[in-house]
Amino acid sequence: MPDGPAQILERLVDQRVTLVLKDTRELSGKLLGSDEHMNVVLDEASERSAETTRHLGRVVLRGSNVVSVFAAHGPPGTSR
Repeated sequence: MPDGPAQILERLVDQRVTLVLKDTRELSGKLLGSDEHMNVVLDEASERSAETTRHLGRVVLRGSNVVSVFAAHGPPGTSR
C-alpha cells in the first residue's frame, strides 16, 4: 500500500525541505514536524520570492497554504 502525505512528511522529519506556497513563495528549512492537518514546523527557515530572500528562523505553516514539498535536493530534474 502506498504511503499517504502524512507518512511521507514523517519520513522527512529532521531533513531540509523546500515548500512551495500558494502565493508562489518558497520556504526552505529543517522540517521539525507536522500534524494531521498537514500543518508544518520549519526551523532555520528562509523565504525566497521573486524579489528577495530573508531569514525567518522557526515558523509554523498552515497546511492549506502549502502546494508542494520537496526534499532538500529539490524536484526531479532540477539542480538546486
